[in-house]
Amino acid sequence: KGTALPQRTVFSPEKICRDWQQRQRPGAGLFNLGNTCYVNVILQCLTYTPPLANYLLSHEHSQSCQQQGFCMMCTMEGHIRKVLCSSASAILPGSVLRDLKFIGEEFQYGRQENAYEFLRCTLNAMHRACLSGRGHLDISSQETTIVRQIFGGFMKYRVTCLSCQAVVDSYKAFLDVSLDIREASSLITVLEDCVTPKQLDQKECFRCSKCKKKAAASKKVTVHHAPRVLTLCLERADQRTGTKISKFVEYPEYLDLRPYMSDTAGEPLLCSLYAIVVHSGDTCLEGHFLCYTKASNGLWYKMDDEFVDNCDIHTVLGQQAYLLFYAR
Repeated sequence: KGTALPQRTVFSPEKICRDWQQRQRPGAGLFNLGNTCYVNVILQCLTYTPPLANYLLSHEHSQSCQQQGFCMMCTMEGHIRKVLCSSASAILPGSVLRDLKFIGEEFQYGRQENAYEFLRCTLNAMHRACLSGRGHLDISSQETTIVRQIFGGFMKYRVTCLSCQAVVDSYKAFLDVSLDIREASSLITVLEDCVTPKQLDQKECFRCSKCKKKAAASKKVTVHHAPRVLTLCLERADQRTGTKISKFVEYPEYLDLRPYMSDTAGEPLLCSLYAIVVHSGDTCLEGHFLCYTKASNGLWYKMDDEFVDNCDIHTVLGQQAYLLFYAR
């Protein structure tokens, strides 16, 4: 609803396998080659994303890939297989580091970068690889790659004229959601605030198509189509002061998305936490990234570059999280 139907489907959603096909201990850690922790945490979180790992381990992409030169999907396929099948305690993510400039022009080897930006660039590079050789596709069809089928969703923006109550709806695709945590103590309060209608200020002047005049209006944002994997960024950089927001924001192991959907009357839409990224350091421009992921054996592990140590869910839920990964 509100968006055009795709003329073609790049990857059928029925083929997505959400649960691990095989259960095993966690794979190898990743060596840090100097300020590459931001790469390591994202690679580990993607490696332990079940529907993505299942697909890449099947070789389906590489067997039909027509990409000339660098392909992010083939790179991720090789990396995930190397991590999960290696007998070594740690490996070098050499194929990813060697091609950083193809993942994002802004990334420079040896310089500390932001894990969130690396995640966004990696997913976009994977998405582009899935479209390679497909010819011309309409916008809606481009949204049907395996990457978009797993991580993609749609937001609904409803603007209501406060004079005549006329509504205007618009929709926007997303791969992740960035959240302002300055006033929040928990993820739930942040999400509740997001879906609460807010009056537009004077600078966002709304001309109502029904009453044909500029009028006061309110705007409400809801999740119209939930992704299979919901990625949330708790914004740790205060845009006003530039300082890092170091407070603890509570987040649950299981999250029901239903209260934040356009249609709140349906069945619960439960998501389970399976990975988090943590940033340690006094400022957002320096410091260190590490992550906690749930392996296919159902157990949690702290992954700090080459070190992989088991931990419990209470440790995971007690972190100053930066990125949260929830799977439906």
